[in-house]
Amino acid sequence: MIVTDRIEINPKVMMGKPVIRGTRIPVELILRKLGEGATQADLLDAYPRLTPEDIQSAIRYAADTLAHEEILVTAHGNTP
Repeated sequence: MIVTDRIEINPKVMMGKPVIRGTRIPVELILRKLGEGATQADLLDAYPRLTPEDIQSAIRYAADTLAHEEILVTAHGNTP
């Protein structure tokens, strides 16, 4: 399934995790590396098939996914 023009989900690729289309580079990996302090240039050097647009698409995909996430809170304020 193509989620965006650059992100796809295919059960046969990386166990169905969202990846950059046409690669085996998971969105999660890009976000994790950025969160650890990697720069866009670091990612582009480490993953030659990656483009700046792919990185931006991964960030947008994550933001959109979180925007639609529902969090359930119990009466005691703890999540189940």
